[in-house]
Amino acid sequence: MNYFVEGLQGSGKSTLIKNLSMKYPAYTVFREGDYSPVELAWCTFMTKDRYAEILEKYRDIRSTIEEKSHVEGDHVIVCYTQIKTDIPGFYKDLEQYEIYNGRLAFDEFKRTIFERYNNWNGDDTIFECSLFQNIVEDMILYRNASDQEIMDFYKELADIVKDKPFRIFYLKTENIAENINVIRKERCDENGNEMWFPLMLKFFDESPFARSRGIYGEEELYKHFSHRQELELYICRELFPDKLTVLKSKEYSDQEL
Repeated sequence: MNYFVEGLQGSGKSTLIKNLSMKYPAYTVFREGDYSPVELAWCTFMTKDRYAEILEKYRDIRSTIEEKSHVEGDHVIVCYTQIKTDIPGFYKDLEQYEIYNGRLAFDEFKRTIFERYNNWNGDDTIFECSLFQNIVEDMILYRNASDQEIMDFYKELADIVKDKPFRIFYLKTENIAENINVIRKERCDENGNEMWFPLMLKFFDESPFARSRGIYGEEELYKHFSHRQELELYICRELFPDKLTVLKSKEYSDQEL
């Protein structure tokens, strides 16, 4: 069996993953930024020629980059956010080779995701927000995709994974603003300055979705999260009904788990 832990930011995914890891200590956990068989969040997806250029440009840390690099066919995946360096521009440079935020043409985006899910045949794994969050955010915020277009995408994906053993644990958030406020406080620097939320808000405000509608700010961000949760749960119930467990965010019992 494999488990996909899904839900909005602040819904308690990390805690649930910890609980599942304790229940199944032999399982491998894949979090955002790890080299995962299905997810590419916080990782590059670049051609071998481009990779060679990156190695030359950052030759002072070449060996460190190579340690975090994985070849898949004609592409190289670099877990660049796991590399510690103070070289100016390094993270911004490699960020442009991620697949999300509209960086790939849609056909290439879809093909990349579908090929990796099709090739995935592992067992005993736990995945953090690998099935919905980054894909749905990309399609809504950067491609202005309709709910039906997103549903059509997942219909194809559901057909690819229909015979693979997995279960989705979806943490449903009842009070989005309250949950977000908790992690806003947690993700501050030593002086109490917020680190995560301003970036999250900037990410939303500057997205094509928000700009095309002339919307911005916290309330609009929470409306977006509410819509995203509703859509993701609809997809789960329509396409993965026999593989779904919905848990109330931060209020589920050990017996439910």
